[in-house]
Amino acid sequence: MRADRLVSLVLLLRRHGRLTADTLARELGVSTRTVLRDIEALSTAGVPVYAERGRHGGFALLPGFRTELTGLNHDEALALLTAGSGRGEQAFGLGSALASAMRKVVDALPDGHRTTASDAARRILVEPETDLLSRRAVTDEVPGTTMTEVRRAVLAGHRLRIHYAATGRAPEWRTVDPIGLVTVRDRGYLLATRSGADRTYRLSRVLAAEELPEAARRPSQVDLERIWRERAARFLSEDHLTVLVRLAPARREELLDTALAVRAEEPDADGRLRLELTFQDSRHAEWALWQLGTDVEALAPPSLRAALRERATALAVLYREPS
Repeated sequence: MRADRLVSLVLLLRRHGRLTADTLARELGVSTRTVLRDIEALSTAGVPVYAERGRHGGFALLPGFRTELTGLNHDEALALLTAGSGRGEQAFGLGSALASAMRKVVDALPDGHRTTASDAARRILVEPETDLLSRRAVTDEVPGTTMTEVRRAVLAGHRLRIHYAATGRAPEWRTVDPIGLVTVRDRGYLLATRSGADRTYRLSRVLAAEELPEAARRPSQVDLERIWRERAARFLSEDHLTVLVRLAPARREELLDTALAVRAEEPDADGRLRLELTFQDSRHAEWALWQLGTDVEALAPPSLRAALRERATALAVLYREPS
């Protein structure tokens, strides 16, 4: 861990030229005292780092000290920098590791590639926090210590004990055999088995986790894409409500954010979209469609149309003009 931090410290100085101890501490997520100890360790190891005193002082490296990375062309570097620029960098608690890796990539590029790739990456934005309608993306928040335990268990092949808060139930501890981690639209999931049965856990509902020493009961090889596809199909076949709607295209993403899944989609004759959606139940569907007003029409089931009609009638009565 310390070796990675020392490398990151050197790369920060290589990239920025001169930095104060406070700035280095903030970038590395450690105390100023730790930075000073690391600087001393680098000097002892022969790395030419020196201190400049005064108001604009700090730490710097002697000119010309660098490493080279060969075989990485401009487009490959751009792909790495772009991948590291989106909100996905926080997936599974690996944000700081990705930031450190990006520093190494940028520092190791030849001078010409470093400048052009960095400039190009600034012109590509992946998954910003808000869309054109100023709606903020909802990202699952998972405590770092919890995510670290989950990730370690998955990668080490160990059993995992989690304190899980299922919807509508009190949190409880359960021991699972982790298979893998999946992130979909900024929501993270743990794929696992429990007592031999398939289980899928929303990471934001894992309140605490503990990696256990015993080996997980799982196959040595895994095809996460296939497993996720099978579990998604099984989820859609459960007792949920299927709804057919006509929708204004401009509201598509807003409705998809609230539906569980989209089963079918095709353009309608009048320019609207015809969608077959899955909702948790009738209350969920009624609430989601009501938010969109006249931009959406429920075509089926009839019970949902009746519920929306009753709600609209009650609202019209409430706001009707006095006689």
